[in-house]
Amino acid sequence: MPAKARSKARERNNVLNRAEFMSLNQTVRGGQPERGGSARRPPFKHQTSQPGEEPPEGSSKDKKEPGKLPEEDCMQLNPSFKGIALNSLLAIDICLSKRMGVCANTSSSWGGCRSMVNLLALTGHGITWIIGTIVCLTRSNTLAGQEVLVNLLLALLLDVMTVAGVQRLVKRKGPWEMAPGFLDCVAMDIYSFPAAHASRAAMVSKFLLSHLVLAVPLRILLVLWAFLVGLSRVLLGRHHLTDMVCGFALGLLHFSLMESVWLSSSTCQTLISISTLSWSPFS
Repeated sequence: MPAKARSKARERNNVLNRAEFMSLNQTVRGGQPERGGSARRPPFKHQTSQPGEEPPEGSSKDKKEPGKLPEEDCMQLNPSFKGIALNSLLAIDICLSKRMGVCANTSSSWGGCRSMVNLLALTGHGITWIIGTIVCLTRSNTLAGQEVLVNLLLALLLDVMTVAGVQRLVKRKGPWEMAPGFLDCVAMDIYSFPAAHASRAAMVSKFLLSHLVLAVPLRILLVLWAFLVGLSRVLLGRHHLTDMVCGFALGLLHFSLMESVWLSSSTCQTLISISTLSWSPFS
């Protein structure tokens, strides 16, 4: 009896029988317990499907790779300097453009000047310049004037088509959510980048400065007009500041391109004859 009592007391005082040490007493694959003298629960085994069995429904959806996170939860821990600089510039551009949209709505801080700013923007619209150039071309009687006007008309068409194509590719929206107007839809000026008015104003002002003899005050006014036309679209909330700057650069590029492919007076007369249906191939 004393021997049995001592063995029971020894088992009771064994630390391996405590709850926090139960995992040490799990059964080995051989079937015998490691310690403690009594068999414990077998360790948990993951269910594996046999080659001929189909996995239970939903098991493949529940399984996820342990080290892979969804794309929206991933964060780039070491972004490049170029990426940081670009994101910072875009954030500054959006912030400044929203603050400068003081005529975006009638309830804005400069909402009372909205009609005047719209009128200023209309002077740089593509439809306005194309119609005006055609009217001047029909009333021009000199060969030199018709040559300049035909090349200006082609430059305007090139500007409208190029800007519309780039806008469709980039599809950048303006700083303020607003639907384009009727004239904007006609001129295909729907998106924000690049600014079509700024591109057209820069191209037209450079074109007129190069091919017209103007006094110095008129030259200054022409450059100031081009800048204000581009700025008016930012004030109306249609474009960002970077859209305006890129529009100016694109307009100067269009002017350089038209200068390199300048049509001669005879070619312009041929185009005018074709358009008025008075051209004869044997004349």
